[in-house]
Amino acid sequence: MLSKVAIVGRPNTGKSTLFNRIIGSRLSITDDTPGVTRDRIYARAEWLGHEFNLIDTGGIEIKDAPFRTEIQAQAEIAMEEADVIIMCCDGRAGVTDDDIYVSKLLYKSKKPVVLAVNKIDDSKYIDNTYEFYSLGLGDPIVIASLHGVGIGDLLDKVVASFPVKREAGEDTSIKFSVVGRPNVGKSSLVNAILNNNRVIVSNIAGTTTDAIDTPFKAYGKDYTVIDTAGLRKRGKIYEDLEKYMVLRTIDAIERSEVVLLVLDASEGFIDQDKHAAQYIDEYNRPCIIVVNKWDTVEKDSNAMAEWTKRIRAEFKFLDYAPIVFLSALENTRVQTLFEPINQAYEAYHKRVSTSILNDVFTDALAMFPPSEFHNGKPKFFYISQVGVEPPTFAIFVNEPYYVHFSYVRYLENQIRKNFNFYGTPVKLELRKRD
Repeated sequence: MLSKVAIVGRPNTGKSTLFNRIIGSRLSITDDTPGVTRDRIYARAEWLGHEFNLIDTGGIEIKDAPFRTEIQAQAEIAMEEADVIIMCCDGRAGVTDDDIYVSKLLYKSKKPVVLAVNKIDDSKYIDNTYEFYSLGLGDPIVIASLHGVGIGDLLDKVVASFPVKREAGEDTSIKFSVVGRPNVGKSSLVNAILNNNRVIVSNIAGTTTDAIDTPFKAYGKDYTVIDTAGLRKRGKIYEDLEKYMVLRTIDAIERSEVVLLVLDASEGFIDQDKHAAQYIDEYNRPCIIVVNKWDTVEKDSNAMAEWTKRIRAEFKFLDYAPIVFLSALENTRVQTLFEPINQAYEAYHKRVSTSILNDVFTDALAMFPPSEFHNGKPKFFYISQVGVEPPTFAIFVNEPYYVHFSYVRYLENQIRKNFNFYGTPVKLELRKRD
């Protein structure tokens, strides 16, 4: 799981500018008006080979400003979630009462804190830095996030503060998570799977705000099911727990070997279903699409076929994912999940013999030779599996630029067809060989 870094501080210290500088894009809104960033914004960042999740937060202040309580709650959640915290201060303004208030919150968090004194882009402000020692958070690092000054020194200290990665234990259970937008019946499905009400079920959307791991045994195998907070419509991710819930959902996907994407048959699809699916695709996890509340649908002999057609049209990037129809509330067809979970898990870890793989590869090239593209014709040499989780293949070719993306897709389909990579993504990498 990736480490998490939260940027906190009082309003208008340049937290969002620092966030944008670290991730290399303008994802977070920056403005001179205090309080522009009200909810937590997160993104993936990287420094010297260390990937981590970065969280921007709204400003924390003592006075009773609009949304103060909500903003502080968001920031405190981010601090609790983070492995390392960057406290961002305004070096031009010096230490304020709000800075002192924030530093006291950080003492309570007992997390590693890196103190960043921002807006020092002129030597006349450098002496202001020394008064920040009074916060008791260690040596301040001088930065000017708008101009990129000192960011490397800051990130060096941040990554040095990451927790030491522990080796994975002997847990051999199949780990699968249950994801989807709120109120599609995820907790009810977990309860049906466990046949035990270990997870609170409510009609109030968003009851589950954490990721809950529950080990269990079924049909002679060990499993761990991870129930997750729902992914709410983006427009409603505002001054509440939604960003925290999304971050926890991403963590659950990262820890999973199979992901169940739960859809609501009584409501059909909305954009947030696609957002959840995109996270699964981004993290290259095996997926099973679960159409829940199937008992609410008026069915005829074509109902499943029609739903399957619609799902394939809406979720084209998950075309490898099997579809299971069930009702968690009625506990019908829930047992049909286990076979696809097992098959997807096995496919995710599958290795293929190089000789057999190249036999299939050669046959595919002969059956449908590649055509010219970008004024050149590709000449393929051989294929080799270079990884699992997901299965990853390197294809050696004279010039990758000559290979049309549709031909790569054709080769992927041939590999899937011959080796039954059920339910898992397959990655093909073109590598140049003269």
